[in-house]
Amino acid sequence: MLTSGEERFERIRQRAGLIVAPLVFTALLLAPLDGLKPEAHRLAAVMAAVVVLWITEALPMPVTALLGAAACVVLRVAPAKEVFAPYADPLIFLFIGSFIIARAIFLHGLDRRVAFGVLSMRWIDGRPSRVLLAFGAVTATLSAWMSNTATTAMMFGIGMSILSVMMAAGGAGGPGIDPRYATGLMLMTSFAASIGGLATPVGTPPNVIGIGFIRGLLKEEVTFFEWMAVGVPVVVLLFICLYLYLNALSPAGVTTLGEGAEVIRRERASLGAWTRGQKSVAIAFAVTAVLWITPGLFALTAGEGSPVYRELSARVPESAAALLGALLLFLLPGDRGARAITWDEAAKIDWGVILLYGGGFALGVLSFQTGLAEGVGRGLTGLLPVHGEFGLLAASVIVAVLVSETTSNTASANMVVPVVISIAVAQGVDPFVPALGATMAASLGFMLPVSTPCNAIVYGSGYVPLMRMVRYGIILDLIGIVVITGAVWMLAPLLR
Repeated sequence: MLTSGEERFERIRQRAGLIVAPLVFTALLLAPLDGLKPEAHRLAAVMAAVVVLWITEALPMPVTALLGAAACVVLRVAPAKEVFAPYADPLIFLFIGSFIIARAIFLHGLDRRVAFGVLSMRWIDGRPSRVLLAFGAVTATLSAWMSNTATTAMMFGIGMSILSVMMAAGGAGGPGIDPRYATGLMLMTSFAASIGGLATPVGTPPNVIGIGFIRGLLKEEVTFFEWMAVGVPVVVLLFICLYLYLNALSPAGVTTLGEGAEVIRRERASLGAWTRGQKSVAIAFAVTAVLWITPGLFALTAGEGSPVYRELSARVPESAAALLGALLLFLLPGDRGARAITWDEAAKIDWGVILLYGGGFALGVLSFQTGLAEGVGRGLTGLLPVHGEFGLLAASVIVAVLVSETTSNTASANMVVPVVISIAVAQGVDPFVPALGATMAASLGFMLPVSTPCNAIVYGSGYVPLMRMVRYGIILDLIGIVVITGAVWMLAPLLR
């Protein structure tokens, strides 16, 4: 929950957006922007208003994305067929398929089974530091395949159950339990979910958005396996750093959780045997994961020129694999005579994120088609004190992190990645590496409750003081900047 002061700030921020956005739009539309074509000039006004609305969240973000696309048609930036074409991009269907699978995982409780299965392992033995490690590892792993927010919401409930028993055992603070441990466990829930989303293209929307810009604007494919080749090492390094500093800064003060460990065992036992629905969802997920990863394995062993790799990539791209896995859920048996998922349940996926992606991608593509991106790139090139591929990579990562602190990660990717590409082109630098770095960095932003929904969820627990979230978040932001910059610089060339 937000404090009264923070709620007041949020109301002011949203109301300001409804005033500032039209003013910015009008000012840019009337301003003499020399060197831009009329279409690019009008697009600049639209994009500026959209950015203001995204930052202030005066309107729901998917609505703002749709408004921006519609405004481009009305102002004749491009024909409707061109403006709305990104809504039919294959990556849209990757979103849809993976969201349906994630929905089925949640409905059948497969996520809870995995979580409690790991947390009840013998080697953990109720030791607080090991619970923190396993809790974070499970969260990060689930988040690689599910929504970061959904993962946090699920693990938040499990973490609160553990903490409630610990705290109730001896009043405030529990029997020797340091309250800082509760803060650490809650922040592990949020931070590990955001980190884990970097492991796969479907882990979080900014990944797919960045891949879409790289493919659409640079004409370069980043396959599922290629992304994981960079994403997984980044996640491992970030998670190790996260665990080490949370474990050091949030000590439990005891060697065992006592009754807290018993809660985990009871919850694990209450799950019972695997249900038919859980087995069906596991099969559909396994089939999808195999289809996603197999082409990359052939590319790794036989090269991208391999006939098998080319055939698999052409016949079963990531978007088709996601849809095939989702369609299996409508065929495989569920519980009580139903299928693994019904259309009524599948239709409850987050369509807003899908519309937001389509609108943001449409504006990014139009910025290149009209020449606006080139003009912005030329203008910013003289302002940035960095040059060369590494300098631009580092600057792109830092800017993406800063933007993600003030607006959603999805909006950050939509705003930053196209600009990074345009600056790189204007400087004569290969844009692939800085664009990849900006895409990954857009998923950072750990300082404030409003930075990500994950942060907002755990902040509402009452165990996370605001300034402690800020301090711990700054640490992870700085670590993330270093890790992503270094990992992308070293590993990205292997994808070319």
